Amino acid sequence: QVQLVESGGGLVQPGGSLRLSCTTSESDFALDNYSIGWFRQAPGKEREGVSCISTVGGNTYYADSVKGRFTISRDTVKNMIYLQMNNLEQEDAAAYYCAAVPGGEYESTWYRKEGYWYWGQGTQVAVSS
Repeated sequence: QVQLVESGGGLVQPGGSLRLSCTTSESDFALDNYSIGWFRQAPGKEREGVSCISTVGGNTYYADSVKGRFTISRDTVKNMIYLQMNNLEQEDAAAYYCAAVPGGEYESTWYRKEGYWYWGQGTQVAVSS
């Protein structure tokens, strides 16, 4: 079972920034062949889709709540996916997970967690003054 690995979480003040990273320990698992989604889950809430980058054309998608503040990107050489989070709000505090699904275009379904095949263990983001 392929395991994704997230990093970059931490404690930040409101208005601050963090960059989350997603990679895998499997040397032959090329993230370029997968659409990668970022999800988050706050205590007592459902896991929700935050952003996705597709393998077809590199299209990006964002939840309305993070548009203009978060940016998803790929680094093909490093086999990494990043989520740059700026102007963080207390409502952004959650455990953040990356997930992968084999290449395709998921414009209308990227936010559905059931569609993803592989998941990481999550990284915690706390926003507090």
